[in-house]
Amino acid sequence: MKSLSRRDFVKKTSCAVAAAGTLWSSTRRASAAVGANSKVRIGLVGCGGMGRGDLATFFLNPEVDCPVICDVDDAQLAKTAELVEGKRGTRPDTVKDFRRLIDRKDVDMVLVATPDHWHALPTVYACEAGKDVYVEKPLGKSIAEGRAMLEAARSNQRVVQMGTQWRSGTHYREAVEFIHSGKLGKVRQVRAWAYLDWVGGIGNPPDGAPPAGVDYDMWLGPAPERPFNPNRFHFNFRWFWDYAGGLMTDWGVHLLNICLWAMGMESPRSVYSAGGKRVVEDNTETPDTQIAVYDFPSYTLIWEHQMLGGVGIGGRPHGMAFSGSEGTLVLDDSGWEVIPEPKKKSLEPLKGKAGVDARPAHVRNFLDCVQSRQQPVENLEVGHFVSTVAHLGNIALRTGSHIAWDAENERVAGERDANHLVASAYRKPWKL
Repeated sequence: MKSLSRRDFVKKTSCAVAAAGTLWSSTRRASAAVGANSKVRIGLVGCGGMGRGDLATFFLNPEVDCPVICDVDDAQLAKTAELVEGKRGTRPDTVKDFRRLIDRKDVDMVLVATPDHWHALPTVYACEAGKDVYVEKPLGKSIAEGRAMLEAARSNQRVVQMGTQWRSGTHYREAVEFIHSGKLGKVRQVRAWAYLDWVGGIGNPPDGAPPAGVDYDMWLGPAPERPFNPNRFHFNFRWFWDYAGGLMTDWGVHLLNICLWAMGMESPRSVYSAGGKRVVEDNTETPDTQIAVYDFPSYTLIWEHQMLGGVGIGGRPHGMAFSGSEGTLVLDDSGWEVIPEPKKKSLEPLKGKAGVDARPAHVRNFLDCVQSRQQPVENLEVGHFVSTVAHLGNIALRTGSHIAWDAENERVAGERDANHLVASAYRKPWKL
């Protein structure tokens, strides 16, 4: 990905927030756009907790209906069907193969809220079928998947939003605008951290049979064939390399998204990472403790996470800190504050409080852009860039390398093992 200046980045990636974006004017797109008073029919792929939460948020908008839902687990389908019936009065159709959902003519857009290894194919297929897509973060399980999703959205002129709701949060925008104002001076270092005492330590249950009503082969999909293990299923999939990237991509995408929004879309030149399973004793694979250091052309970014420990920097379990020559801005979900450098006179202490839940605004931004055919705030150019940065931290960790990143060609310079991790091998018959 080519680097953009910070100013160009802000201009490029806003629809509702900054009234900018690219208007697509092809006949196909104009005919596909949903009118302001029209019903919007959404199909949900992935009916777990995230899928139901996202769908409930979409239902805050009265024009949204949901004629069909998809999941490999009958129990999840039943819970979500109850949600739809309760909100809209009609029970949706249920399918276990997402392709049957995408092929339906009564589906205008697709909501993808599956485990990470199933983000790419439904998104690509939906774009090719002329559907707009709201897809959960990270964009894919690998950098190559994200690239394929971005190209599918571009070539089919689709509106696609990545579900990183902080990008639509008012206090995050205020903090970013303060950084863009230049009042912090030269920002030379950025830190982001997630210290979470509520995840980790889930034991080591034996392999066994999948629960009744689960199509486990379809759940695996393009991932390697493995015996069923309850720890690999549903919420805990994120702690296994076959399906996801641990906290680096799960929480990292949220925080790195804000950091990169503030600092612009210049790509890192190199990445180093260290960590591992230091305290968690279970059968998960991704690190419970990790630090990644990114060398960007104009600043350094440091990512940190730990499980089973919640005392983060400054007592904050998670947050971001932007260190400028005139002061430091600290930001988390509770608000933001500016701490002036004590020997400088250019800044006064300043605080900003958190606004309302950003998820409804993020969904509304997507729906508005479906109608206008403009780019949403977390379009796939942005989503792919942010997800790539997170994936690079894991690639550096897993290869034990200080990797040099060729952003133009999306390759690690001179590292065969690292480049193998840029893409994901797919189990037959699935192909990307």
